[in-house]
Amino acid sequence: MKKTLVTFLKNEKLVTTLFICFAIVIASFTLGNAFKNRNQNLDSISVIGLGTKDFESDEILWSGSFTAKSSDIKTAYNKIVSDQKIVSDFFVSKGFKTAEFSFGAVNFTKKYREVVTQNPENYNLNRYEQVFDGYEAYQTIVFSAKKNPELMKRIEDVSNKASELVNSGIELTSNSIQYTYSDLPSLKQSLIEKASQDAKERAQKIVKNADGSLGKLKNASMGVFQITGKGSTEEDSYGGINDTYSKSKTARITVRLEYELD
Repeated sequence: MKKTLVTFLKNEKLVTTLFICFAIVIASFTLGNAFKNRNQNLDSISVIGLGTKDFESDEILWSGSFTAKSSDIKTAYNKIVSDQKIVSDFFVSKGFKTAEFSFGAVNFTKKYREVVTQNPENYNLNRYEQVFDGYEAYQTIVFSAKKNPELMKRIEDVSNKASELVNSGIELTSNSIQYTYSDLPSLKQSLIEKASQDAKERAQKIVKNADGSLGKLKNASMGVFQITGKGSTEEDSYGGINDTYSKSKTARITVRLEYELD
């Protein structure tokens, strides 16, 4: 019995020792990897570069619309066709050729008005009814120009004079002018190059001040492409900004670069 107990205690001590050794090996491996990963993180630098450019829009789009109403759809159509001739003559008188603007298709909508039948004893029992009130014909006129400064200027000028059509019995509803740029891909490419160069120069300055040297590029990612009005204080948007209301614009993009450290 005594011999068996001694043997059991020896075996238990051996198992405990082996377990402790195994735990030390695992802990050493884990700490070693953590230290290795820590050093890897310390052996790189991540910087953000910015590329910006001010530019002028070289495309313009301006449109307006006018309507004609009648209880009869044919009469409404004939009225809109007649008004179209007046509108066309107006813009020709302002120096435009008929090829420099276009009319959209004539569309029709049914108009309704609300009729209330009052209950003198209880207004909550008033009856409301939609009654047919005729047809409305609707048509648009569109002006556009691309890489044509002279035509763009004429469109800008006439957009402020469209209200003169009231003198001819036509109310032209004017939309806001939209300004765009014809070569966004090239603009974006130049900004990426500029932002990448800016990021690299920033990294070089930081490393130089720390008496180090810049190694190979590990990773690169691009931020959102933003176009705002020149001088705008509008903050960057996660989904990007594309201003179409300003003729003078500013484009910007950011690039994040991660370099190894030698």
